[in-house]
Amino acid sequence: MLNQEIIAKFYDIVGKENVETNQASLLAYSYDSTPQYQAMPDAVIAPRNTEEVADIVSICNQYRIPIVPRGSGTNLCAGTTPIKGGIVLLFKHMNQILETDEENLTMTVQPGVFTKEINDRALEVGLFYPPDPGSMHISQIGGNISENSGGLRGLKYGVTRDYVMGLEVVLANGDIIRTGGKLAKDVAGYDLTRLIVGSEGTLGVITEATLKLIPQPETKKTMLALYSDLEAAAESVSAIIANRIIPATLEFLDQATLKVVEDFAKIGLPTEAKAVLLIEQDGAPEIVERDMKKMAELCRENRAFDVSVAKTEQDAEKLTAARRTALSALSRLKPTTILEDATVPRSEIANMVRAITEIANKYQLTICTFGHAGDGNLHPTCLTDARNQEEIERVEKAFAEIFEKAIELGGTITGEHGVGVMKLPYLHLKVGEAGLEVMRQIKKALDPNNILNPGKIFVQQHEEESRVNEQ
Repeated sequence: MLNQEIIAKFYDIVGKENVETNQASLLAYSYDSTPQYQAMPDAVIAPRNTEEVADIVSICNQYRIPIVPRGSGTNLCAGTTPIKGGIVLLFKHMNQILETDEENLTMTVQPGVFTKEINDRALEVGLFYPPDPGSMHISQIGGNISENSGGLRGLKYGVTRDYVMGLEVVLANGDIIRTGGKLAKDVAGYDLTRLIVGSEGTLGVITEATLKLIPQPETKKTMLALYSDLEAAAESVSAIIANRIIPATLEFLDQATLKVVEDFAKIGLPTEAKAVLLIEQDGAPEIVERDMKKMAELCRENRAFDVSVAKTEQDAEKLTAARRTALSALSRLKPTTILEDATVPRSEIANMVRAITEIANKYQLTICTFGHAGDGNLHPTCLTDARNQEEIERVEKAFAEIFEKAIELGGTITGEHGVGVMKLPYLHLKVGEAGLEVMRQIKKALDPNNILNPGKIFVQQHEEESRVNEQ
């Protein structure tokens, strides 16, 4: 796809040292954190500023070369796998926090900034950036925005979309646009900011973002509730929300996950419990105290056999940190770990947990379940081996049934991971064929040559026809 003439053009734009075509580099960027998906790019390019991004995109548009914008590659939907080859665009040079505006409560950043760095910088000035994906220590904000990442605090504070006020974006033809800004109100035309957020790099390349910050909560407390069965824990979640309490964090772990996390973190987690709720509340001290007391009562009423509040901030942090290790801990058990994120209304958590267990038993699979129970976002995680084709076929059938059940319960196929390639076959379950066609038309209008992360979220009509003809 790339000849020496085109590569020379890229050298002229970014310098030879920022264009990699050797096999080792191409292999390193041929996959992300999603099992079973891999494809080699033709080159890896690291631009140093927006103008260079625009020049690269213009050339790619001219020669119809696919472009895959990539952060740290922590996504779980194969969203940054270069399945059509082409260019992987890295942002290792565009990794600066450009401004922290304490008057307007905003921070302006480049796409290569690590999420944890944004949170830490905000805390330094008494402010708070709430989105906290599990990979926040290594994920980059550009990827978070592209996937509309969630996290443990999503129940109370929302997801990445809720904190993106403005963007600088390079379109498929190389044009640079700015959307939104440091404004509390702005209804001038279409909301292009929200259109780009969560579009997984298919509509434009993000080169700068203005993020909303909020005042840092005064205090927080963390509680652990233990249960003898899964459904009692799920029912507690519904009871807490039904009582008009919105905790900062309301996490669920089943016993299988709990045992693995304890073996990994070794902080004394109660592995005898069949299920655990990790609950955190923050805010004014009197509100935190009141809510924690009421939530403890609700947990006990719903058959929690033990409820305890972390005595120190260090103990609380250990609990939260241990929850964040769930995927890493589980991935040690089998060669392949497939983590999904079916999401249902909070009132359907118990039904969804029951269905996941039944489906796992039906297909004779090991599926551990944990997740953000407070916002209905569950992570059924299958421990398997990609080399066992027969078992992988059962895994695929099981997850198809899990997604179908989530839709049946009024939910969705993904709450925070995105669609990418992995969920592409199931998107019609959520949005319908008419919804898919609307998305295709938007994509066609902004990217007529289909160069921006092609083959993700959905396939264009001509791709679908080509695939049918090949079969």
